Amino acid sequence: MLSDERLEHLRAVADLPDLTGTRYRLIRRLGRGGMATVYLVEDAALGREAALKVLSDPDPSGALGGRLAGEARLLARLEHPNLVPVHDVGTLPDGRVYYVMKYVRGERLDAWVARRPPRATALRLFTKVCEAVAFAHAQGIVHRDLKPENIMVGEFGEALVMDWGVAKRLAPATGTPTLALDTAAGLPAAGLPAGAATAAGAIIGTPAWMAPEQARGETGRIDARTDVHALGALLHYLLAGSPPFSGTGEAALARVIGDPPPRLADLVPGLPKPLAAIAARGMAKEPQGRYASAREVGADVERFVDGLPVDAYRESIFERGARVFARTRMLVGLILVYMLVRVLILLFAGR
Repeated sequence: MLSDERLEHLRAVADLPDLTGTRYRLIRRLGRGGMATVYLVEDAALGREAALKVLSDPDPSGALGGRLAGEARLLARLEHPNLVPVHDVGTLPDGRVYYVMKYVRGERLDAWVARRPPRATALRLFTKVCEAVAFAHAQGIVHRDLKPENIMVGEFGEALVMDWGVAKRLAPATGTPTLALDTAAGLPAAGLPAGAATAAGAIIGTPAWMAPEQARGETGRIDARTDVHALGALLHYLLAGSPPFSGTGEAALARVIGDPPPRLADLVPGLPKPLAAIAARGMAKEPQGRYASAREVGADVERFVDGLPVDAYRESIFERGARVFARTRMLVGLILVYMLVRVLILLFAGR
């Protein structure tokens, strides 16, 4: 008789990929998602560690393999410091598709946020995420599943946007979605039952982080502003420590479509109004009410960090004065000290 521990060990070993005929040596499993598992491997040819992503289960139809290979080709086009480069793609002896990418040392954004980093540090990291997403948009690619679990924070403060498995390519000429280029067409969304869809089309993404047009299955309306909504939700998460919406399945979709996100001012006492306004504009229910691009979101956050007015918030004359003073208080202090010294010199000189 085999013990439960032995059976569990044998089951885990049976799940390991057969890397025979490849240049990779298995080290350990890093994590498993809905479609694929990621392993830490050693690249024997180059003498370095890498991450190998492979389908978790057999794929007789080839549909999932095609999707994973498409994800690898898509990532190979996105060469950016905040995106993970792809090194190799291939097929295992059992027919499962895999690809190899840079091994990122660090932690997921949700774990990083749980340690409550300083707000300024979180905002700087957020602008790096915006830069990566803006770069992808410039290549005609929309992520569609931006969430803390798909963002890694590196050992030196890098922000790396991961998991482009449900990304959509947009038609280059008009910027309108082209379903033939959709890397995830017909596949179920995370947290939804298989086959979940609306009359307008398949629902792709993670319900709690979707834009309303995603939640309604309006595939024809998916564009860069869909990711902008997710960036607004990520900013909300960084500032409040919790997502604007929660849950899975149909209930979460209904909240995303119908409910306004909770007010950041109620969740974070003393939060600067411009920051709350940036997140709110990013999460506007209708795309035309949002920032037009990820670049604009990042630029508005950078303006706030630099002590400049932001596009999302119209400040009063008193708020403007307080902001200018806060930004120039060192210079104002030096001028006041200089004037005080001059007055003292004149007073003593007149005696």
